[in-house]
Amino acid sequence: MLRIFKEFKPFVVFIGIIIVLLFLQASSELALPDYMSNIINVGIQQNGIENAVPAVMKTDTMEKIAFFLNQDERKIVEDNYRLIDKETLSQKEYESFHKKYPSLEKEKLYILDTDSKEEIERMNGFLGKAILMVAGIEGDIPQGMTSENTEKNPFADLPAGTDPFMVMKNLPPEQMDAVKAQMDEQINALPDSIIDQGAIQYIKSQYEDIGVNIRKTQSNYILWIGGLMLLISLGGMMASISVGFLSARVSSGLGRNLRDKIFKKVTAFSNGEFNDFSTASLITRSTNDIQQIQMFTVMLLRMVFYAPILGAGGVIRALRTNTSMAWIVAVGVMAILTLVILLFSVAMPKFKKLQKLVDKVNRVMRESLAGMLVIRAFNTQKFEEKKFDNANKDLTKTNLFVSRIMTTMMPTMMLIMNGITLLIVWIGAHQINDGAIQVGDMMAFMQYAMQIIMSFLMISMISIMLPRASVSAQRISEVLDKDLTIEDPTEPKELKKSGKGVLEFKNVSFKYPGAEECVLENISFTAKPGETTAFIGSTGSGKSTLVNLIPRFYDITEGEILLDGTDIRELRLHDLRERIGYVPQKGILFTGNIESNIRYGKNADVSDEDMQKAIEIAQAKEFIEQKEEGILSEIAQGGTNVSGGQRQRLSIARALAKKPEVFIFDDSFSALDFKTDAALRKAMGEEIKDRTVLIVAQRISTIMNAENIVVLDEGRIVGMGTHRELLKNCDVYKQIALSQLSEEELAR
Repeated sequence: MLRIFKEFKPFVVFIGIIIVLLFLQASSELALPDYMSNIINVGIQQNGIENAVPAVMKTDTMEKIAFFLNQDERKIVEDNYRLIDKETLSQKEYESFHKKYPSLEKEKLYILDTDSKEEIERMNGFLGKAILMVAGIEGDIPQGMTSENTEKNPFADLPAGTDPFMVMKNLPPEQMDAVKAQMDEQINALPDSIIDQGAIQYIKSQYEDIGVNIRKTQSNYILWIGGLMLLISLGGMMASISVGFLSARVSSGLGRNLRDKIFKKVTAFSNGEFNDFSTASLITRSTNDIQQIQMFTVMLLRMVFYAPILGAGGVIRALRTNTSMAWIVAVGVMAILTLVILLFSVAMPKFKKLQKLVDKVNRVMRESLAGMLVIRAFNTQKFEEKKFDNANKDLTKTNLFVSRIMTTMMPTMMLIMNGITLLIVWIGAHQINDGAIQVGDMMAFMQYAMQIIMSFLMISMISIMLPRASVSAQRISEVLDKDLTIEDPTEPKELKKSGKGVLEFKNVSFKYPGAEECVLENISFTAKPGETTAFIGSTGSGKSTLVNLIPRFYDITEGEILLDGTDIRELRLHDLRERIGYVPQKGILFTGNIESNIRYGKNADVSDEDMQKAIEIAQAKEFIEQKEEGILSEIAQGGTNVSGGQRQRLSIARALAKKPEVFIFDDSFSALDFKTDAALRKAMGEEIKDRTVLIVAQRISTIMNAENIVVLDEGRIVGMGTHRELLKNCDVYKQIALSQLSEEELAR
């Protein structure tokens, strides 16, 4: 998995932007519960009055409150409140204040003369208690103050109509201090939230006396907070959309880069590396496995980075709201982690198996499609259907098992989340009843708890995807990290421009990787320009293996292969293969048309004249002209819409159009009839007589005119010379010849 993470390097800037946007998104989501709490606590319960610091007070109310303030507190209040009346205000100021406070027409008022949040917060700490004491004396018993508290009220038994504040003015200082101490004891027994709410209820009644429109104050506050919530939500939405767009771009770019690297790596594989990976497996790794990585990348960028931010922020906010219910969140998190660990331990082995089963289905499907004609010819459709059905059922069973495990996850998660919600409501209701918290605080805590649990839910979803993505990443890494056995030399040599294509084998031996015995042993010969060097032998004698060593499809085990006097292992692969025109046993054509396939070796460098010449030499002109679109006729994948002989001729024309110094024909005439074979060899002898030609063949008639025939038997050279020389000196060659031609034909 770490190998794949290195591929994120080109997208570091995008990832950085995504993380910043995720912080913005999380901040907006974490801010909303607080605002919602304010709407409930302040907007609804407190009629839009935010704290226990009145914006305006009557003079008599200020005097009453001053009874319960010490000298320092009175100084703070005096510094932050201003006395106003009709006479002292300008006409413009009066109209402005009178509109908000109608009673200003009849009396003087104290107005709050500061916008400093620090000052307001400092006054809120002591004004709330003082206002609540005033309310208690006047008979407004706030929520949370019991009958036991009221029995201790020193002014409860005064005669009706007696002003308790006048009594307080006339009390001796010692007695007044005792009264204050008694009332402080009662107030301090109440939670801060109850003190604030009790004070705010008294402030509300004072506002109504002054003529303040409480309904308008309440609606203005709710609309203001609601507008802020809407703006924050829009900001979070934009951040979320941007994150989705950028994460999709990063995942798509990563998939593109991985596919490109895998394809380039595979094109550099030698036959040895191809033996380690089946074609079906390489296709699956380039498609399905990369798709898994892309899906995981999107989830990684959108959830893995987001979940810790949301979770940590939710914990901080929840503890700030209420610490006494923190254990509920811990219970929910532990329940989710337990569930995830259980699912992870069960699903991981199945995810590892899943990708291998996808490989198997691809392999069976590919084999069946490629061998469809053979399947029909032998009437084995039922057998192949059964084989595919078994592979398909294995994949389906594993997918169903994993899916069934995953389906239990979401209902269980919802059960945990709903259980946590009920627990918060149960505990929170008791605390509200005791006056410890307000309704809005409980609802905010509930939302924070859900956000924390959702963050762990996101991580759990990633943990479920991680096993399959990890397996896919490992499979991709196996291809990308595969060591190449055939590479360019660190200090390559340049081929001489004057070179003609002299090819020399010097004591060459070769064995396949991991094999104990050599396939070829002590092979030595020289192929010269203007000559045809042919190879013949029984099946398995090493003919094709020998010519595959020349373009370095495999590297030799011992000895040297020299091209114009230079060891081919000291040349760049591109330079070496640029000098070679290779025609394999099986003619391979590519999707396109006849022209694109013939130009394939050199693309635009092939002139129309050279292309036509190659077509004529390869004896392909006749069948091309018979097609409606001629050279522009479409070629299906693999050349399935042309015959085997036509494929071979087009493959030969492709090599001829390249005009290399060395031609290699690996049994490339086997699908041609004798007439076409003879005509093709005659044309080649006339047109490419200055080139080095190597031919692997099974038919004596194809090679009997070659200047040098190499006879192989069990990987060794058992004869070398012309056709006539070998008939006399090589028993293996003579036996092959007699198996194909009569003695009279050989004699002629």
